[in-house]
Amino acid sequence: MPSEEVIDKNAIDTIATKLRSAAEQLTGPGAPFEVERRQTNGVELLAYKNAPATLRDALAEGRVHGDKPFITFESERYSFEQYFESVDRLAYHLVHHYSICKGDRVAIAMRNYPEWMMAFNAIVSVGAIVVPLNSWGREDELVYTLSDAGAKLVFCDQQRAQYLGGNLQQLDCTAIVVRGEDKELPERMDSWASTQTGSNSMPDVDISAGDPVMLMYTSGTTGKPKGAVTTNFAICQTLINFEVHSYISAMVNPETIEKMLGSGFEPSTLLAVPLFHVSGCHSVFMLSLRGGRKVSMMYKWNPEQALSIIEQESITIFVGVPTMSLALLESPAFERSNTTSLYSIGAGGAACPPHLKDLIYSKLPDAYPGTGYGMTETNAVCANCTGEAFQVNPTSSGTLSPIVECKTVDDQGNTLLSGEPGEIYIKSPTNVSQYWNLPEASASTFIDGWVATGDIGYVDSNNFIYIVDRKKDMVIRGGENIFPIEIEGVLQTNKHVLEASVYGVPHDKLGEELAATVSVHEQSTVTQEELKQFVAQRVAGFKVPSHITLSTEPLAKNATGKLLKKEIRQSFLDSL
Repeated sequence: MPSEEVIDKNAIDTIATKLRSAAEQLTGPGAPFEVERRQTNGVELLAYKNAPATLRDALAEGRVHGDKPFITFESERYSFEQYFESVDRLAYHLVHHYSICKGDRVAIAMRNYPEWMMAFNAIVSVGAIVVPLNSWGREDELVYTLSDAGAKLVFCDQQRAQYLGGNLQQLDCTAIVVRGEDKELPERMDSWASTQTGSNSMPDVDISAGDPVMLMYTSGTTGKPKGAVTTNFAICQTLINFEVHSYISAMVNPETIEKMLGSGFEPSTLLAVPLFHVSGCHSVFMLSLRGGRKVSMMYKWNPEQALSIIEQESITIFVGVPTMSLALLESPAFERSNTTSLYSIGAGGAACPPHLKDLIYSKLPDAYPGTGYGMTETNAVCANCTGEAFQVNPTSSGTLSPIVECKTVDDQGNTLLSGEPGEIYIKSPTNVSQYWNLPEASASTFIDGWVATGDIGYVDSNNFIYIVDRKKDMVIRGGENIFPIEIEGVLQTNKHVLEASVYGVPHDKLGEELAATVSVHEQSTVTQEELKQFVAQRVAGFKVPSHITLSTEPLAKNATGKLLKKEIRQSFLDSL
């Protein structure tokens, strides 16, 4: 074995020992984050003993930060005190004007604005179930998810209000329009300003740990988004777990942490990912609120604008998918920007390109980068890899969190030996409880406390998890999940299209991009660009195939008539 590999193995063994020791110190009996075994809904779980009972309680801890700056957005600035003033007025308005009751669903469909965070906090504080919707979605997707959730209210920006305007009556839903006060609003639409004129007395609502608190939609194999139901207990365990990971990482990276603390810069985060993602909502918004950190929001991702905000606001933490981190570091503006405050760079949500680690350290020698593995169904919890662990073992997605149990199974559902690759199953108190109104999908994904992830991988003897393949057809384009069956369904509604096969193909920066092979009528004159525009009018832009191959021949199928997607994909790759 080459000596370099021996050194790498030794380094991995060493960091694994450090991580294990730090975790034991923090989570052992009597420790600040003691982990205990408990029965929850008939399932035995590892859980943090002293976690807050409800999300309302967890977020209320941000009130102690008073007049410290919390949110910056373009020229706007909000302190923690000002933020909670708006939250409290909105919560009062929800109960006393809209008669929102415990368990009612209230949706948020807007791009990143300060009001997104205020609405989220107010909704969960009155016992309602918050429903974050994909703000990149078009009318059909928004209407479907609002209808499926049975939402009584939806907070939306002007663009989403335009999509929903003609559907609110049918949905029996009212829209509260953010930043649309200068326009006359039609029936079933109210202004955000109208929610901020009454009392700031937070309503007293009885909320329990087991109550549902969030319904977050994720793409499904049926082509329609599925609502993942999260309880107060699960999301509170999630937040504490993120905080525990940060302490563990700090304990094993003392020199880097010492430099960060000695830099003179207050910890602050650039919010460049959407708030309707677990990464934006959980790891940036809610953790910053609890931790007293400033959040500088971006309406839309742009690396040059991001660098400008980093310089102006002395940002110390950047959270983004690998493609965003690459774009930031490779931007021509990077060298002329003052990035001395920037230490922490997150690169989760997709596989890291091999050269990203070297690029980070070449641009930011004292960097504290990290990645991780999780999914909506686990509230982004499973494994983390930060600092030295990321540097010595970048092909891993990190070590398992203290409250996570993991196993791999074969195609028959049999548990495999430790270290054997198979479908990854995760048991954690952070797991969602079910898919909303989908008993069959719930039964096949949530099995005796385990989540069947659909990912193929293994956990090694050092507790590092490795993702080697995906069992499902899902494509991850720059951190965004796309299910081909949804796009196939859209294409097949075009009058020129007979059948379609959609799949992922490699891309240097995005990891994957979408491609499609489409069978059309023999006399059809439709072009690739016309089909792209057709899709773009019906789904979010990132779901539009970059390549479309047209054919007047039937697509390859097996004896039962099922599309041979691997064969179709390979044929496209061979044609390049």
